[in-house]
Amino acid sequence: MCTFICTSSVQTIAAPQLQVTTSWIGNTYGYGQGTWMQINVTAIAVTPEGKVYTNAPWDESGAEISAYQDGKALGFAGGTHGWGGAGGNAVAVNQHYLYAAVGVGNEKGHLVGNGIWPEKGRQWFGVTRRPLDQPKRAAAFQASPDPLNPHAQLAGAFLKIADVPTGTHADIGGLAATDSTLYVSNTSMNRIEIYDANSMQRKSQFDVRAPGRIALAGDGSLWVLAGANDDKGPYVQHFSADGKPLDDALKLPDDADAVDINVDASQRILIADNGPRQQILIYTRNGKSWAQSATLGERGGIFAGVAGRPGPGRFNGLTGVGTDAHGNIYVSTNGIGPQHDSIGAGLGATLEAYSPAGKRLWNLEGLLFVDGAWVDPQRPDSVYTGNKRFELDLSKPPGQDSRYVGFLSNRFRYPDDPVFHTDQWPGLPTARALNGHTFLFLTDMYADHLKIYRFDAQHDGETAIPSGFIAGRERPVLHVPNAPPGGDWIWRDTNGNGAFESSEFTRNPSREKLGGGWGWWVDTRGDIWRARDDKGIWRFRFGGLDAKGNPIYSYDKLDKYAIPAPFTEVHRAIYEPQTDSLYVTGYTADAPHDPGFWKEAGRVLVRYDKWTSGHPEQRYMLRLPWDPHAKPPVTPAGLTVEGQYVFVVEPAGNVHVYDKDSAKEVGTFGPGPEVGHASGWVDVPFGISAHRQANGEYLVFVEEDARGKVLMYRWKPA
Repeated sequence: MCTFICTSSVQTIAAPQLQVTTSWIGNTYGYGQGTWMQINVTAIAVTPEGKVYTNAPWDESGAEISAYQDGKALGFAGGTHGWGGAGGNAVAVNQHYLYAAVGVGNEKGHLVGNGIWPEKGRQWFGVTRRPLDQPKRAAAFQASPDPLNPHAQLAGAFLKIADVPTGTHADIGGLAATDSTLYVSNTSMNRIEIYDANSMQRKSQFDVRAPGRIALAGDGSLWVLAGANDDKGPYVQHFSADGKPLDDALKLPDDADAVDINVDASQRILIADNGPRQQILIYTRNGKSWAQSATLGERGGIFAGVAGRPGPGRFNGLTGVGTDAHGNIYVSTNGIGPQHDSIGAGLGATLEAYSPAGKRLWNLEGLLFVDGAWVDPQRPDSVYTGNKRFELDLSKPPGQDSRYVGFLSNRFRYPDDPVFHTDQWPGLPTARALNGHTFLFLTDMYADHLKIYRFDAQHDGETAIPSGFIAGRERPVLHVPNAPPGGDWIWRDTNGNGAFESSEFTRNPSREKLGGGWGWWVDTRGDIWRARDDKGIWRFRFGGLDAKGNPIYSYDKLDKYAIPAPFTEVHRAIYEPQTDSLYVTGYTADAPHDPGFWKEAGRVLVRYDKWTSGHPEQRYMLRLPWDPHAKPPVTPAGLTVEGQYVFVVEPAGNVHVYDKDSAKEVGTFGPGPEVGHASGWVDVPFGISAHRQANGEYLVFVEEDARGKVLMYRWKPA
């Protein structure tokens, strides 16, 4: 048991506002004019004039259904987020209306209203209809179930397709519309339903195996991606307007993964192939059959050449294709494709337009969600997020000072990458240089487990190669390939192939489980620190690199420290090897934990010096800002230590800066006019990082999941 000597206690007082410049990374727009690019796009529809309407199951700030034109965001429809609303995976337009697939729930039975929300234990899937020129309004075709209830207005414009038990997948797989007719892919019921586009009364239906996207040809016939749930993926079928099969359906390549289909003004058929090609395949009629006549995009997409390097035509996770009357082609991606479990909104949306000759006309990016940022210790102009890399050019104005240059997750080369198999998106990054090599450490939204990646630019480009993994509880790692049951294991890629093989796992030999706790920290020497609430502080010692270049961590090099006085719980532990100092935050007997704020860093910060000597000295104790009843709440959501300072961030994004030697508060800052003075909730335990540049200026990064970006502050101490 360590002994502790307390030397001082510091109370916070009001501190000045610091002069900072606010910028951001990961989104085309910073919200300075109230605009952002949505974080996911799973379907698009394009008007003849080139206005693009999108749909997706989720955007954190409600932009599931949005409109864009000429590279500008025009706004979003609303009514698809909160109060039981959700977006979907299909969208269509005619001259008058927008039709979009949506879901309606009841917030676990808390929303009650006949005809407005489903009964408890049920959920609805269907189609919302909106005026094309004012999509925020309802284009009602039936009486409102409750005219006095503002939440009932959209119910009058909702076509219910499926009423199913909660948790059942019954999404609408595709939509197509003329001015008189609406076609709906009722995927789970293996049929396409035909409705009057104005009265919304069902006219007929016809059978199709698991129909998905639908495209209307100039002669009124329908091209359909069928077999959406088949093992070999969707195939193309052709039907007359009334559902009779036609015998000229085209055949896709065997390894194609068709996710969308479109017929352009020249009656060519465009297929978005989300398989290894990552291209738009273009087919032209050749007599009575169809032949591939062209492609859009580089074969292999973002994974061709320098793997992970974005650029024009280097598609990544195709979700939609559309065309306008001038032959321009519009393409949407989200890093994975429209069919996903828990990660689709976390891998980054793009919306692009191409001329008929294949030149990119414009590109919009909404790349980040529940993400942080960390400067590469070996490249100060390079910044990692959970699965992307950006380059900085700080000579440019805010919003133009970063450039997306790397996508780190390669699902074709490394399909076992835990980004695709764990339940909370890529994770919050820490980048460390160990033995001359940069490694990326990612912890998830709930601080359960730690993913470790290495890089080999010569062979893998921008790709982060799965290298190691420290598992926590069982449920979040249930789908990691070949993992032993129960969680609580370490994996290391001992043969260097990036695959999770059963022989590479080591189970925790101790009876004491290592799952649980909110604090992860990787120090500059590569040791991993774990603050485990009331179970103390644990330290995995860095054991060097193995023959394949993986960092070595093992249970036999694990130190355990008891909870240091005066704490009753420890939620963060940040170690600085150069001073042998440990910065600990948590709760004490007179500053107890509030269970309503379960991820917070704590109410008290203590710096201990001579930590590894066996006789640590308490340098100071600092009471952190704590007013959970304020609006918004004032609590320490996260912290980091860099250079001469400790940076602490509140849930609503306000940052406190303390001198790390004296604990004196230097000042505070928050989002500036460049981002509309707005920040989303810092909803993760590691939502802040900092980097001191050679000129003494600090870059401070704060998670901002509300509108698809990470805030970047520039501050130079006086």
